[in-house]
Amino acid sequence: MAEPGFFITFEGGEGAGKTTQIARLASKLREKGYNVVVTREPGGSPGAEAVRAVLLSGAVEPLGARMEAVLFAAARLDHIEQVIRPAVERGAIVLCDRFLDSSRVYQGVTGGVDRTFMAELEHATVNGSMPDLTLVFDLDPEVGLGRAFVRRGDHTPDRFEKEGLAIHQERRHAFLAIAAAEPERCVVIDAGRDAALVEDDVTDAVFAALTERSIKSLNDVAGV
Repeated sequence: MAEPGFFITFEGGEGAGKTTQIARLASKLREKGYNVVVTREPGGSPGAEAVRAVLLSGAVEPLGARMEAVLFAAARLDHIEQVIRPAVERGAIVLCDRFLDSSRVYQGVTGGVDRTFMAELEHATVNGSMPDLTLVFDLDPEVGLGRAFVRRGDHTPDRFEKEGLAIHQERRHAFLAIAAAEPERCVVIDAGRDAALVEDDVTDAVFAALTERSIKSLNDVAGV
């Protein structure tokens, strides 16, 4: 019997190393024979990528965090329906660089958008496609912003990178609060260490979750 798909999201502040670790994990999973889909938010589908360009440029910023939240939600809906849900349904492991927790933190906590409004947007867009596992990359924002500066070179900081240190600190605490509130889904990864050590923790967390999923699937089939 083919194993069901698995949806893994990677969350955290700027410069936390999510993209690097996603690439390394994807390579390991493919070596093990898994069908892997790597994607990102905002973006991931043609429609959502168009929205990404607008959001990260800062063009929507004057309209407020509420409008940003709506556009993120619209992009997410398209991304889920066009990429994530079909991949999971055919048995793939989906690795997504940011997802709903980033909206909760960036537009909800530091953007000041009403929690009820954010919950309603989330319900309407996610529609059952919650991550099976979320890895929260925890890093001192000063270090993360320094990494982001080196990474972008001569390019202009995007809409979110340019904000002050205090806001990035608040986001760090918000991600950790989500992880503490949902331990069955979230694993915190210390992203301040050497990339190889971070990779080890990511690998351990993911393969433990996949093993647990396989055991549960076998038990369900056996009626245990």
